[in-house]
Amino acid sequence: MELATHRHAKNEYFRRAHDSPLTPEQRDSFSGLSYFEPDPAYSFVVELDAANAGAPEQVEMSDGTTNELERAGTLSFAVDATEVSLIAFRQGDDLFIPFRDATSGHETYGAGRYVEAERTHDGRWALDFNLAYNPYCAYNERWRCPLPPSENWLSVAIRAGEKTFAH
Repeated sequence: MELATHRHAKNEYFRRAHDSPLTPEQRDSFSGLSYFEPDPAYSFVVELDAANAGAPEQVEMSDGTTNELERAGTLSFAVDATEVSLIAFRQGDDLFIPFRDATSGHETYGAGRYVEAERTHDGRWALDFNLAYNPYCAYNERWRCPLPPSENWLSVAIRAGEKTFAH
């Protein structure tokens, strides 16, 4: 799906859906989510290093509890000539990657954001941070969300995807 279409559909879902993460009061004044301009520099095709894969890992949740997620491996890539890596977790056929970066708490949600990676036809993974999004607990504290593990705290800025939600 084209990025603009994806973003429009998400705004409509947040505005109208009965299971939107927004409260009814938030929906009344909702004018749309805020995003960085699309930037192809934050779109990667990467290999998955499956070392240590398959092990269930305790991930801290936003309410202070933990959940088990299945580690899929590590994705490595370069952002502005800085090599970085992120732990990825299995989510059906895709990979789920919770992360923090240098924009967290400034331009983006302080606890971090999420991005997913899809398998490509050649067995690698498409990782597009233009699709990075806030967890539902960024909109409403009644939601319980996985927090990025410390290994997924990047020192570089990922200026792509969703910005902080203005309440």
